[in-house]
Amino acid sequence: MNAPTTIAAQPADTAARIVIERDVDIPMRDGVTLKADIFRPEGDGPFPVIMNLGPYQKDKIWVPPDDLAEKANPLMNWETVNPEWWVPRGYALIRVDARGTGKSPGQGEPWSHQEAVDYYDAIEWAAKQPWSSGRIGLSGISYFAINQWFVANLQPPSLKAMIPWEGFADLYRDALFHGGILNLFMTNWFVTHMMHHLLGRAYRHNPDTFQTNTLWKWIRNSLDSGAFRGEQAQWDKITVPFLTVGNWSGMGLHMRGNSEAFMRAASRHKKLRMHAGNHVHPFYTEDGRNDQLRFFDHWLKGEANGVMDEPPVKLWIRQGDSKGFWRHENEWPLARTKWTKFHFDLAPPRADQPKNSGGLILEPPTEAASRTYFASGAGKAGQASASSTFLAAGAMMAGMGIALETPPLEEDVEVTGPVMAKFWVESSTEDMDLFLTLRNIDPDGNDVFEVGQQGQQVPVAKGWLRVSHRELDPELSRPYRPYHAHKRRLWLTPGEKVEVQVEVWPTSMVFRKGHRIRLDIQPRDGLGSIHYTHYHADYNTGHNTIHAGGAHESYLLLPIIPAGSHG
Repeated sequence: MNAPTTIAAQPADTAARIVIERDVDIPMRDGVTLKADIFRPEGDGPFPVIMNLGPYQKDKIWVPPDDLAEKANPLMNWETVNPEWWVPRGYALIRVDARGTGKSPGQGEPWSHQEAVDYYDAIEWAAKQPWSSGRIGLSGISYFAINQWFVANLQPPSLKAMIPWEGFADLYRDALFHGGILNLFMTNWFVTHMMHHLLGRAYRHNPDTFQTNTLWKWIRNSLDSGAFRGEQAQWDKITVPFLTVGNWSGMGLHMRGNSEAFMRAASRHKKLRMHAGNHVHPFYTEDGRNDQLRFFDHWLKGEANGVMDEPPVKLWIRQGDSKGFWRHENEWPLARTKWTKFHFDLAPPRADQPKNSGGLILEPPTEAASRTYFASGAGKAGQASASSTFLAAGAMMAGMGIALETPPLEEDVEVTGPVMAKFWVESSTEDMDLFLTLRNIDPDGNDVFEVGQQGQQVPVAKGWLRVSHRELDPELSRPYRPYHAHKRRLWLTPGEKVEVQVEVWPTSMVFRKGHRIRLDIQPRDGLGSIHYTHYHADYNTGHNTIHAGGAHESYLLLPIIPAGSHG
């Protein structure tokens, strides 16, 4: 370990100075020592601790974008709290290189049970340091949020509060297999992560890390077989107070886990915040930092600041084109929600309408109707038969699947909450993939886009389902949020009609008067899928059919919030 150094904190008007200890050894129960950096105020303390543990290399200086609310400085590290802001406010910060990453020895395996056990040991070590108050909090974005759920499963005694900020909670459902369909972001992320450690500077410290065949484990276990139990939040065991923070624009990776946490975790003290936009920026805004600080001041310092007396839910209500406003609520989903069925109208379109168009109407059609479409794409050189790579470049097929729209809205309509679609399908093959996209169409027929997590344009919401994965868990399913078991595959017989319920990730949007609500149902990744495309080569052949009307009730269920609360 290097000798501690002390530097002046910024901004200059704070009197605090930061004591920095580099490469501190944290012993694990099996004899391995992980490497950590500590940033703490001068003096004996005791100080409450904010900790994070992960693979992004504690020594790697992050140069943030120019428009980040926090000023760049040499102590900043990707997706973690900024020492120059937090230490002057009386907190000690600990950054730990996870086993097999950065300077910590061993074999790296993301979100493994071993990593959760290591995190437990690191928390309890931090609680016993002479400058520590013994009250440990966890904070961080993405990876540094995700493994908070998994160590919370183990209930370390000194863990007193945590803030999982945009972090999935179920490796299978939230990240790897959306509705049973492989999310290519995850495999790409892991390969990039390996390169950073096997080809980059970290290689000097761990030349043989990542021998564990994580990719094989991920792809081989395409059902929720129990292989990922250590990488899934066990909600009945999560009792620590937490502020769970999601992003409406995070459909495809993080947002689902944050909303599920608030609905299902056993903790008696929990808060939910949902914002929108870029994945990193909100964490460092004045508003974001203030929400974090007040929560930790209460739970780690014992301050009676009233944060837990306020409504537990804080939502950014989107109004289109990245406009919106904050609103506080007392529950999730909202108690005043008017759950509204928009029925599929698949009657033949007018001559001036696209052949794949249909309607979303409030009254169920009495006459049965259907619409059939090709499951295959039109790519060249084998692209359509292999992956969605060409779709990520924007080469969407015109007329792919079906498109259902409401008439122009007669008034503003707020949709805030979980979304689902229930309808009837059949295929000429043994399976089919369903990709659902909820869109906001203006009076000129153009999409009203939002800013996505990576700065890309995104629609309102997304949902996915491989039809053979349609079996529900009856105990966990709700009328507004189907919960798929993913325990077995129910293959289709060509021509067989089956009912499906598709979970569309929660959202918030005020659809303005004159706009249309549109639902695309497609056989592959559709509009706004860049960064989160899927592998579905086996099921992009043949014909798929959607049925509606008569005995085949098919609808989009939307959480409508009564007028008067959406600006």
